[in-house]
Amino acid sequence: MVQLSKHRVLIINDDGIHATGILLLEKIVRQFTEDVWVVAPDEEKSGASHSISMNVPVRVREIDNRHFAIKGTPTDCALLAIYEIMNMRPTILLSGINRGANLGEDITYSGTAAAAMEGALLGVPSVALSQVFTPLGQVPWETAEKYTPLILERLLAAEWQPNTFVNVNFPNTAPDAVSGIRVVSQGQRPPGSFIPEGRIDGRGVPYYWIKLAYKDGGFEPGSGLEAIRDNAVSVSPIQLDMTANAFRERLARSFT
Repeated sequence: MVQLSKHRVLIINDDGIHATGILLLEKIVRQFTEDVWVVAPDEEKSGASHSISMNVPVRVREIDNRHFAIKGTPTDCALLAIYEIMNMRPTILLSGINRGANLGEDITYSGTAAAAMEGALLGVPSVALSQVFTPLGQVPWETAEKYTPLILERLLAAEWQPNTFVNVNFPNTAPDAVSGIRVVSQGQRPPGSFIPEGRIDGRGVPYYWIKLAYKDGGFEPGSGLEAIRDNAVSVSPIQLDMTANAFRERLARSFT
């Protein structure tokens, strides 16, 4: 992949620096360039969203001169990598490969997506990558391994739009069963994807786990949810300006 060989690549995730997905992503990228930096949380930070550590110190542990474990969030990792750790700015930021989907509203909670969002805010072309799997099932990492180089090649050949990042999901199927690659909207599931589940501890005190409770649906034509249902790779461009423009225009009329 000629395009990637010219890039300085920053890799981040939210599953932690020793997670299978980030190790696989580094392996894939190193086939094309040695200019790779890995800056990732020292422990799992799934669900961290775009949070930053403002009230506690953020500590950096250097594993070697290209691998750094951060006591902080994925967004902290992006900030530290770009401003402090790397000797020159990255020319592309790759976040992942996440263990699990980042479809629909998932990206509002996702540390994987947030790292890519922070990269975009700082002017770095950024891609979030996620491998979908079924809970209690095997993660088909071989699908992400096969399709990541092709996805990156096509993205790098495209004209990149400022203030956007790209969200990629690989379907829960074997590589040979992938039905294609679709550029799609992010989409949205029916409400109620996360619910609190109450329990009682040994002292009779209630506590809660936040539980995944995805509802079937949200398969609008042209959405990422539909693409993944159809065993296609979903590629969704995400803009940082979240203004609801149609509603803004209607709302403006209420104030005139």
